Amino acid sequence: MKIHGTITILALALSLFMSSCSAPAGKTDTPAADTAGTTAAAEEAAPQHTADHGEMRDIDIHELVGEMKTGWNLGNTLDAKGGETAWGNPKTTHEMIDAIAEAGFNVIRLPTTWGDKMGDSSTGYKVSEEWMDRVGEIVDYAFDNDMFVILNCHHETSWIKPAMSETDNVLPKFTALWTQIAEHFEPYGDHLIFEGLNEPRIEGGANEWNGGTADGREALNVLNKAFVDTVRAAGGNNSRRALLITTFAAQVAKSALDDLVIPDDDRVMVSLHAYTPYNYTYNSKESWEVFTFTDDVAKEIDSVFDRIDKYFTDKNIPVVITEYGSVSKSEPGELTRNDSENAKWVKYYLGRAKKSGIPCVWWDNGYYYSGNELFGQFDRKNLTWFVPEVIDSIMSVYE
Repeated sequence: MKIHGTITILALALSLFMSSCSAPAGKTDTPAADTAGTTAAAEEAAPQHTADHGEMRDIDIHELVGEMKTGWNLGNTLDAKGGETAWGNPKTTHEMIDAIAEAGFNVIRLPTTWGDKMGDSSTGYKVSEEWMDRVGEIVDYAFDNDMFVILNCHHETSWIKPAMSETDNVLPKFTALWTQIAEHFEPYGDHLIFEGLNEPRIEGGANEWNGGTADGREALNVLNKAFVDTVRAAGGNNSRRALLITTFAAQVAKSALDDLVIPDDDRVMVSLHAYTPYNYTYNSKESWEVFTFTDDVAKEIDSVFDRIDKYFTDKNIPVVITEYGSVSKSEPGELTRNDSENAKWVKYYLGRAKKSGIPCVWWDNGYYYSGNELFGQFDRKNLTWFVPEVIDSIMSVYE
């Protein structure tokens, strides 16, 4: 097993490459018809952020993770190709983030797509100032609520390709991106966490969602190390900022876990995605197999967390499940959904995660009434919850 091992010769050469330089997928749902934009009046009424960036405390990474309880993803928003509202969700307001915090979530993940907001090599791959400022505005909304923020690069598989033949093409833009993010957010304290990649993989490649290939896993180790080295080189608060690296496609497949190399850095954590069990939480309508929370479902949850413990938490390596969740579903032709079963499922899932000290962040794409994947829990138009029973179950784990 290669955890805390030595990385390849190519990765060692990476630091030389980086020092000579001048300066990454969540769920791609279709827009939901019920999520129109907020009114101008509502936006004007939203509280103004205070831009309190907090402090970078001298605490152990495990203490930091221990403060992270339960989280929520602002999905299909900043990561929406075409703009913040392009996939049907309204523009994010301070009031929305206030409501998330008031419900009891103290972690928010901001999936963000950067590649289409960057210039080419002639500009040093410069990120649009307008986009950087907008992302920062939403980070500030969360900081005003004393939340932890996980900021990543999302839906970048068109150019971030974990293959050894692609690393020379990927690294200049990838390191330029994280240099700019790190420099812009340097003043922020330890409640801001960077996540280098989201579900890194070769689209349509071999074993895309089951660990990829040996070549892909080797290339991912290079990218993970480049991310860590780049942020650290930015200095200031970034020298101690908590960082999340991930496995191939963020999966818990054995090959993905076996071949992951964790950089030698005491502020690095592992990001994983676990929609467990898949047949219950995520399958398409045509192939849904399980509608109710059963003992078999619970056993599969236990099995996944036992594996995560074996590879990471038992070795004192912190883990965050940056995406989990279960779609709201019904039998064909039926109106009644399995929301009550999801409430049972999430209570068991988070209870097991809590035993391992693993914070989990619900994937919310804003879609409950329509859309390809009904992970939505928060009604962003009305600042209410689609299924309060599920939210109550989540919060009951942390009482």
